[in-house]
Amino acid sequence: MSLCVYQPLNSDRNEEEFCEITLTKHLGHSLPEICSLSDVVSELSKVFESEKVNVELVHYIMRSYKSNPAEWKKYAKFDRFKYTRNLVDDGNGKYNLMALCWGEGHGSSIHDHANSHCFMKILQGSLEEVRYDWPKEEEDELKESGRKILNLNDVCYINDSLGLHRVENVSSYDTAISLHLYCPPYDRCSVFNQKTGKKSQATVTFYSMYGKRNKDLKDISTPEDN
Repeated sequence: MSLCVYQPLNSDRNEEEFCEITLTKHLGHSLPEICSLSDVVSELSKVFESEKVNVELVHYIMRSYKSNPAEWKKYAKFDRFKYTRNLVDDGNGKYNLMALCWGEGHGSSIHDHANSHCFMKILQGSLEEVRYDWPKEEEDELKESGRKILNLNDVCYINDSLGLHRVENVSSYDTAISLHLYCPPYDRCSVFNQKTGKKSQATVTFYSMYGKRNKDLKDISTPEDN
């Protein structure tokens, strides 16, 4: 599958309004109305019918959805010790849409995204994203390039050309839930030691699938693919 290069649109105008106007002109038709999580799944399915995916349109779909707990609560399955990945839709093998559930203080390792596009939307609570530059040498310490707090309905985007990142629920009393889209999907990624830059491989798994616990899930290392 060929994916277009993601290019954020910058303007002095309201960024969201500008992106939608520009995207509408590019597509040659009006943008879909996203009123529910079902709309998200339905519209993503249509977008990925093509071999060339407009990533700006994917971003619009993720951004337009307003979190409704009644729609995603069946996917919200927590683990006491680590964050969980819960599959919502497998996108016919072209993408994975999932809900990640973060207990108090849960976080990921620093990781890449296996040459995929990654979107993350906050459904509940807030998360901190910390980005890092790729190490120039194999044993270099990773340098932080930025950090931000993502709150309810915020969306962020990353791919490997933009660097590495880690995500954490920094709250000591609130849980957090995020909706993630990975295209194309993957089951392994690289994780990094911040001090040494050492890279290793991590296998990623689903804690639950379509609202049901994954009984085949073995006790492996914490997934690292946010």
